[in-house]
Amino acid sequence: MNLSTLFRSSAPLLPPPRSTSTSSSRTVATENFSIEGRNLNFSITTRQGNYVPILRDCSLRIPSGQFWMLLGPNGCGKSTLLKILAGLLSPTNGTAYVKGSKSYVFQNPDHQVVMPTVEADVAFGLGKFNLTVDEVRSRVSNALDAVGMSNYLQRSVQTLSGGQKQRVAIAGALAETCKVLLLDELTTFLDENDQVGVIKAVRTCLDSSEEVTALWVTHRLEELEYADGAVYMENGEVVMQGDAARILEFIRTRQSAYIKQINS
Repeated sequence: MNLSTLFRSSAPLLPPPRSTSTSSSRTVATENFSIEGRNLNFSITTRQGNYVPILRDCSLRIPSGQFWMLLGPNGCGKSTLLKILAGLLSPTNGTAYVKGSKSYVFQNPDHQVVMPTVEADVAFGLGKFNLTVDEVRSRVSNALDAVGMSNYLQRSVQTLSGGQKQRVAIAGALAETCKVLLLDELTTFLDENDQVGVIKAVRTCLDSSEEVTALWVTHRLEELEYADGAVYMENGEVVMQGDAARILEFIRTRQSAYIKQINS
């Protein structure tokens, strides 16, 4: 499918903490932060009528133009928090703000990469903009270059590895000039080479543009070496946030203490 065919057919301040709104259009309280959550809570009610809290009073701030990671044990609420920031879920209470346009990239690339060729897939979301074919081609080219996939323009998506599909999904978000990337455990289904390729692609995107901010959900401590900062969660709560090296030291200290407790 060529681009001309595709595009002929496609058509200031944070409020008080306990409201239940989410927004991407208003400016956050501090210009240096692209993502803010205040006192976010989320709960579900089971079929038996039991009230189950998933997030408990979570607050976080992600500086603009930086690559941060959201870590914690399985089931601690990382993906739920990310989906609230993306607007895919509404908090039970609390406020969530993302400054500028945002894009959520799924854990499984097959849920997001939908077109037959790389070029068509990256261009797919641009149908909602009033762009010429040349402008579309330029955006697609620049986005693929940012994730190291320029040589795959005409490749069939079905021939790509999982990591290559993830990079195409990220390129699609960049082509739409989104300012915030919300990335949900992108390396879960990938082999080691693809894991490194995807995370380096995100790091390169941020290094080449001061306008893009990324929040990456992961449980792999080794990925922290690529991050500017991190947020650590346990049992639905934000336990600590700050410099990536400090977070890594904090987690390893907790792990060591837990192992000693078990052994004793």
